[in-house]
Amino acid sequence: MDKDIATPVRTRAILEKYGFSFKKSLGQNFLIDTNILKKIVSFADLTEESGAIEIGPGIGALTEQLARSAKKVVAFEIDQRLLPILNDTLSPYPNVKIIHQDVLKADVQSVMEEEFSGTAEVMVVANLPYYVTTPIIMKLLEDHLPIRGIVCMLQKEVADRISAKPGTKDYGSLSIAIQYYTEAETVMIVPKTVFVPQPNVDSAVIRLIKRDKPAVSVKDERFFFQVTKASFAQRRKTLLNNLTSQLPDGKQKKEEILAALSLSQIEPSRRGETLSLEEFARLSDALYPYFQ
Repeated sequence: MDKDIATPVRTRAILEKYGFSFKKSLGQNFLIDTNILKKIVSFADLTEESGAIEIGPGIGALTEQLARSAKKVVAFEIDQRLLPILNDTLSPYPNVKIIHQDVLKADVQSVMEEEFSGTAEVMVVANLPYYVTTPIIMKLLEDHLPIRGIVCMLQKEVADRISAKPGTKDYGSLSIAIQYYTEAETVMIVPKTVFVPQPNVDSAVIRLIKRDKPAVSVKDERFFFQVTKASFAQRRKTLLNNLTSQLPDGKQKKEEILAALSLSQIEPSRRGETLSLEEFARLSDALYPYFQ
């Protein structure tokens, strides 16, 4: 028997032993390359005092590598069929706890208080199910959880959008939302050949380190995100067109929107993708009084 879970032979043996079949609806793709898993864990800079949260542990391939590096690992698994498998594959690791819950519905804050007392810090490290990547990352950040950061594998295309810079085709409201809370960088590209079943897309590992305070200070966080979303509603349209068509009563408030753009020293003819976080912060603060 191979020592590591994440080898083609051992993965196949585990799946056959339990008669496990992949559920497309849960975006299940298991990694079968130990070196890549070790690399992912290394990007998280864990110590013997660290806690790790994993989302979607599958048959425990990444969980096992985390358990060898961290003091404690808590993994959220939504698929009941995987619980007996995890119980078996992770039995050598007493520092792992599996929680059978959808992380999007879980009270992660309470779980952290309960499970991670005595750990120096907590990192989220996960091979995320691709169909819910964005909602999961946004929940972890918007809930202001006391984590140091997130290292996760996701679709390369989403990773490109998350770490994109202003003026590029990938830059959008997702880039802004995540870079508002974190320093984001893509640290590794992962070929589809190292998964079973093979996904149709290339993957990437992204590292998000939480900022001590958000990248820009704004009067109202929710409104700031509303303005950035509105600005990218139709990428080919100008800021003025997007804001008037997307903000509540925008059409009636065209003069106010023009005044706010002027106050922020932003040309109404610019497109959302050309604005930096600082410019969006100025613009949303200038618009805020008109949309109360």
